[in-house]
Amino acid sequence: MVAERLNHHPRWQNEWNKVQFWLNTHSAGGVTEKDEQLATEIDLVYRHFKEAEGDKPLPKMEEIKLFTDGGSRGNPGPSAGGYVILDMADIVVKKSGKYLGITTNNFAEYHSLKGGLEAAIAMGARTVHVYMDSLLVINQMKGIYKIKNKELLPIHQAVRGLLPAFDQVQFTHVPREFNKLADAAVNEVLDGIGDEGV
Repeated sequence: MVAERLNHHPRWQNEWNKVQFWLNTHSAGGVTEKDEQLATEIDLVYRHFKEAEGDKPLPKMEEIKLFTDGGSRGNPGPSAGGYVILDMADIVVKKSGKYLGITTNNFAEYHSLKGGLEAAIAMGARTVHVYMDSLLVINQMKGIYKIKNKELLPIHQAVRGLLPAFDQVQFTHVPREFNKLADAAVNEVLDGIGDEGV
């Protein structure tokens, strides 16, 4: 999916438990910026999948509910993203929060969505019901709002690049009071940082 989005297709080989990539741009006769960009994204995908799996493999599930949230104390300021995955009986099967450094609330919202979708891919989910209290991100993902902030464009494109991995992804805006689990994951991370992280 990443190679398709970047329109740059490496030679790669998958043998037993090893995947190898050979990156170069034939038309340029060597390694170019496109190769470096693809290498960076391959590393990111690998890292996020390992983080999503944690110490034990995630359960395999066809259909899930994904609640995500992002927060920034200062906007920009110390920020975190969090997500919670539930089965269709509303049982929590995965919860994660991550410190993102100094950034904006909207970036944190997108990052949490990206992390949640990567975890959903690792679980083998085919149908994902996404719930967020960020009307901006929901409407940008639906194509209702344009992306005016160009700094959000790369993370927006990265999230869109994950969507072909699913049969269906449904985006729903919910009030903050219905997103308490993901909000708690964000605040747990930010509260743990304290003054040392600021």
